[in-house]
Amino acid sequence: MLASLENALSTLLEKSGGQWGIYLEDLQTNEIWGKGHDDRFYAASVIKVPIMAAVFAEAYAGKFALEDKLTLRQEDQVGGAGILQHMTPGTKWSIYDLTTLMIIQSDNTATNMLIDLVGAEAIRSVMNKTGMVNSQFHNKLMIVPAELEGYNEVTAADLGSHLRHLATGKIISYNSCLHMINIMKRQQHRDRIPYHLPDPDGDVIGMLPKWELAHKTGTVTRTTHDIGVMYIGNRAVTICLLSKNIETVAANDVMAQIGRMVYDLYTK
Repeated sequence: MLASLENALSTLLEKSGGQWGIYLEDLQTNEIWGKGHDDRFYAASVIKVPIMAAVFAEAYAGKFALEDKLTLRQEDQVGGAGILQHMTPGTKWSIYDLTTLMIIQSDNTATNMLIDLVGAEAIRSVMNKTGMVNSQFHNKLMIVPAELEGYNEVTAADLGSHLRHLATGKIISYNSCLHMINIMKRQQHRDRIPYHLPDPDGDVIGMLPKWELAHKTGTVTRTTHDIGVMYIGNRAVTICLLSKNIETVAANDVMAQIGRMVYDLYTK
């Protein structure tokens, strides 16, 4: 099915300009369509998905409980997205709530607190276990070390592999994967893949939604991403869209068009 989108996708990407990494996978049939899917991109906030997996892995290993609380310190507070930069130092936040803020609001302060909690090696271990062989993690967010070891980089194919592991319960545990997917379904940044989709709600209260999307966005200057798993009826499709050298508004529009193409394909 995905192969039928090739002409339309290629035309759309050619007109848009910029550089793209695209990876689509039907999780039932294992059909894959990709373009530039092995090219490396600056990760921006999509690196927060494997960070979340590292948090759940360490909790599963008994290093801490998700309801344990961390104290917000003034030195933790960094700019960019999120509410914690505006909260009072000394307040306590559960690890689960910090993880939720990291994903649904892309909170950078929460992210850095969690990186300090689990450590870089735990994040790299999860990336390795989920097939992210061409990606790398080095740094906390919104903090640029004077001696830079390297950049956080990802490929669309690697992110697709990571999402496949999450969506099929192939890492940590079924319950851990279920929790992580449910957090991603509560994403509040909805101006990319889902933007052109119809209202998911039915006409009667309690009806099953027309679609759901478990996803995570990422943005820095002229770098715009959105990755996730779209659920349509009894089908699930991984959509990983990475872009650079294109303005955010233009990239958002392309991603919204791709999201609608995939939705229409599976609702014919």
